[in-house]
Order: sequence, then C-alpha cells, then structure tokens
Amino acid sequence: MEEKLPKSLKNLDLNTNRVPKNKILVSAYLSSSRMSPLKSKPPSLVSLCLGVIGKHLEEMIPCLAEISVIFPADIKMSITAIARRRKLLDDDVIISLADSSWEILDVSGSDVTNSGLAKVAEMCKSLRAVDISRCNKISSMGVLELVQHCRSLETLRCGGCPSSESTARRSLSFFKPNLSNGEGETWEEIDTSEIGHGGQSLRWLVWPRIDKDSLEMLSLECPRIVVNPKPSLVAYRADEVPREALPDVAVDEPCVKDIDPKTWVVTGVVQKPTSFLLCNELPIAEKFRLAFAERDARLAPKRAKNARQRQRRAERDWMMSSDEAKAMVLASKATRSLHKS
Repeated sequence: MEEKLPKSLKNLDLNTNRVPKNKILVSAYLSSSRMSPLKSKPPSLVSLCLGVIGKHLEEMIPCLAEISVIFPADIKMSITAIARRRKLLDDDVIISLADSSWEILDVSGSDVTNSGLAKVAEMCKSLRAVDISRCNKISSMGVLELVQHCRSLETLRCGGCPSSESTARRSLSFFKPNLSNGEGETWEEIDTSEIGHGGQSLRWLVWPRIDKDSLEMLSLECPRIVVNPKPSLVAYRADEVPREALPDVAVDEPCVKDIDPKTWVVTGVVQKPTSFLLCNELPIAEKFRLAFAERDARLAPKRAKNARQRQRRAERDWMMSSDEAKAMVLASKATRSLHKS
C-alpha cells in the first residue's frame, strides 16, 4: 500500500496542528481509490415489524380494535399511514387506531366519512394539522364537527376532487369571525355557544385549486388565514410555514419514513398518483340531500332561539293584556323580594 502512495503523501507531517496543503491530495486519492462507501443505516426492528404488519393488514382489520389497545400512539399513527397508502383506511380502521395524543391526521384519498371524522375529532381534540383532501365521503358537516372539537386546528388541507372542492367551498363560512348574532334582541338572549363559533385557530389553508371568489372572500373576511402558503427564506420564526402546510409533502410522511415502501405496494394494482386526483362526481340527488341536511343542521340553533323569543313575547303580551296576569307577576316579585330580605 505504501509503495502505491505518491511521494507527496509520504512526506505528510501528521504531528503538526496546522492543516497542510497536501491534505487535499489525500482526499482526492481516497476518493479515486474506489474505497467501499459507508453503509446506510439499517432499518430498526420496529420499522421491520411495522412492514410485516402492513403487508398483512387486511387479516388484522377484523380484530384491530382489540389489539390496537396495546400499541403506543406513534405505532398507531404509522399503521394508519400504511392503511391509507394501501387504500384500506375507512371509519372502522381510523376509529380503532385513533389516539387522544395525536396532533396530526391524514385521511386524504380514503373512505373515511363524516361519522368517522367526527368521532376521531371528538377523541383527538389536540389536532393541529388535518388533511381531508380527495375524500369524496366527507362533506361540510364533517368539517363543522372538526372545527368544533379541535380548537387548536391550525392547518387544513382540502380539495383535489370535485366532491372535496365542493366541501371546501361550503365550509368557508365556518372559518369566518362570528362574535355575535345580530338577530337577538339583547346581549342576554345570545347563546354562549354562538360566541366564538367556528375554526378561529385556523392559520394555513392548503387548497391548490381554490376558486377566485373563495380566495377573495378569505382575503377580505379571514385575513389571518394564509392560502396555499409557500416557504420563505427571510420569514420570521412566528411566520414560518409548518411542514404540514407544504402541498408537496404528505402530512403523515414522517410516520413511514423508515418503513420499506414495498409494504404498501399491492401486486397487480396500479397505484394512482397522490396529487390532484379526480373522483367520481356525486349524483344530483345526493347533492340535494347533503345540501338540505347541512342547511337543516345550520339553521337548527336559529330556529330554537326564535322559538324562545316567540315564547317570551307571548308571555309579555299575555301579561300586558290581563289585569289578573299583572297581579300575579307583581305578587311573585313581591314574594321574591320578601324572601331576599
């Protein structure tokens, strides 16, 4: 080995603290000598086990609710990410794996419905980033449940297919500031549930195909929400875009970064691209049904409040129109004052 070394390398002084010029020659020689590169870090035992579980996930789904109790929260998250990639994620799977400590949720392109999303939002109230893009079974009612239960929600990803685009447009009203309802007669008649209603903590909205009208509405009425944010090299720390708000990165990517991608490759099935998929359009009848159900749920509190107001007005009218009623009211007030004294 020493005979093959150049003369300049033999005269290399290794005892001095200064860095000699011919150190560059050493690096060049070592890089040109075809020495074996450093081996990549092998996968952990946990990642290998998750890969085996993922390949046989279909067999585990019937008893997933029983065995998932012993899994830590991060393992449940990884299994959820694998199930989503294998097109196995639905209400039963996500509810079986949901953990109260979760802060992110990625159900994009899955069969999760409003019911499943509402149940998970009720269990995982600390969610700060959620991806519901390309979910044709989630409507604005599911988004309403999400923002009502998850008060720390900062990032929401939506759109990607006609149904999800429609859901995003119908859900914009949930993000508007709503401090009071002007239809009440007095401040005392406003229900406390109507104050601060909606996704008041939302900061980042990832909606790649947002229409012009929706974008203008958000800019005027919800200036705190940044639509389709882009990372900035000069942004202050408070304005840094979180990883979950970058459209080119999957929200659950860190959960499967050490797992072999072959785990979720199904033989004989062509994997669809993960961005901008077009789902089947909903039938007209289903659209009308969803619109009626959403309108009915949205107007239910208003109807109840109007009924209370009509009842109070009827009581006041009855009291003013009858001397006997006035006497009864005055007697009741006198009785209360005597008890207080």
